[in-house]
Amino acid sequence: MRHSQYILAFFFTLILTTQARHHHHTKHKHSSHSNTPSSGISMPPVAAPGGYDNEAPSPSPSDDDGSEIFNVRTFGAIGDGIADDTKSFKMAWDSACQSDSAINIVLVPRGFSFMVQSTIFTGPCQGGLVLKVDGTLMPPDGPESWPNNTSRRQWLVFYRINNMSLQGSGVIDGRGQNWWDLPCKPHKGPNGTTLPGPCDSPVALRFFMSSNLSVQGLRIKNSPQFHFRFDGCKSVRVDSIFITSPALSPNTDGIHIENTNDVRIYNSVISNGDDCVSIGTGCYDVDIKNITCGPSHGISIGSLGNHNSRACVSNITVRESTIKGSDNGVRIKTWQGGSGSVSKVTFSKIHMESVRNPIIIDQFYCLSKDCSNKSSAVFVSDIVYSNIKGTYDIRHPPMRFACSDSVPCTNLTLSDIELLPAQGDLFNDPFCWNAYGNLETLTIPPVSCLIEGLPQSLPGNDLSRC
Repeated sequence: MRHSQYILAFFFTLILTTQARHHHHTKHKHSSHSNTPSSGISMPPVAAPGGYDNEAPSPSPSDDDGSEIFNVRTFGAIGDGIADDTKSFKMAWDSACQSDSAINIVLVPRGFSFMVQSTIFTGPCQGGLVLKVDGTLMPPDGPESWPNNTSRRQWLVFYRINNMSLQGSGVIDGRGQNWWDLPCKPHKGPNGTTLPGPCDSPVALRFFMSSNLSVQGLRIKNSPQFHFRFDGCKSVRVDSIFITSPALSPNTDGIHIENTNDVRIYNSVISNGDDCVSIGTGCYDVDIKNITCGPSHGISIGSLGNHNSRACVSNITVRESTIKGSDNGVRIKTWQGGSGSVSKVTFSKIHMESVRNPIIIDQFYCLSKDCSNKSSAVFVSDIVYSNIKGTYDIRHPPMRFACSDSVPCTNLTLSDIELLPAQGDLFNDPFCWNAYGNLETLTIPPVSCLIEGLPQSLPGNDLSRC
């Protein structure tokens, strides 16, 4: 009898052990907002700021909606603002990129500050990818801390990626101050001059040869150079972002696009030391709406045609936006000696507040005093200015159309323009040079310098065709 009891006890223990092992390896589903771990991987406890769980995260918990989360902390990121978390971010990215889930979320959790070196995140990826920045993300602090074996022209690069979203409630801090203070930067030398020396500074976020991109809800500040740059991209959506850097921070464009089409930039606030949005060559089908811009250098097409290059820009709309305390409002700027064209551009329903040059075409753009006159230029035509109102800085004319000597601007159309001096009662006269167009309504101040009709000769197709 005692022998039979031992046998029964042995089988009962075996059954319990087997059940425990089976329970230990079961993978649990989680809701899309959960950070609860789903595997038995042992990790150091994660702090719980902002409602995050205290338990250790799993490498890739699955969600009921078919998404998968890749928390950078799971891959070893420290998040103390000092440790180099580059490898952990790369591992999280590569794992998400190789996952066959429909949506793969690389999570940068709130409550942590992650320092990441200059890095290229490459595609293509198996499924859609979301980089969700809820914490703080930042590069090394200035050129002295920048590793010699990494690029000084870019910080985070996203290359050959289709269907990616960059979003979150966190902050991307470019830590640009030490870059702006380089002696080569404008106004850092004696008497406002620059000094020789290394001057490369990184673009904070660059998207290159990618498509179906979304940037939403983020705050980015103090980039060493451009905050965002889109090169060779298609189908870009930027919505509800905040970009800030000091008014005197050099070359800190908010969003720069080049060779990029089908772009929507909506509902965002940008203040910086250069253009809020700058549109380079090869861009078309761009819609910019509800932007609050300034202090800044305004919203610009260009500069185009530098080093005798060919530039093509068309189908651009800027509408329902406010520009305040800026050097320029809506601007087209080209260098002498270029070729190509800027056409089919509409600036509509723009409110100006104390802007130095609210409306400007500058075909003599030059960054030094020794630019020589050249006979060729980018052809500017079919530009509409409609319902642009507000105030201007009285040190400059409210409208300036400085077109090329040899390649005049044509088909400039103005309607419902009302620009008043920010101080005093004296109006400055608009300035025109070789500018052809028409007034659909009376303007304030009156524009009497536009030439009606078309010039007797237009640039040859070989120069202006795009």
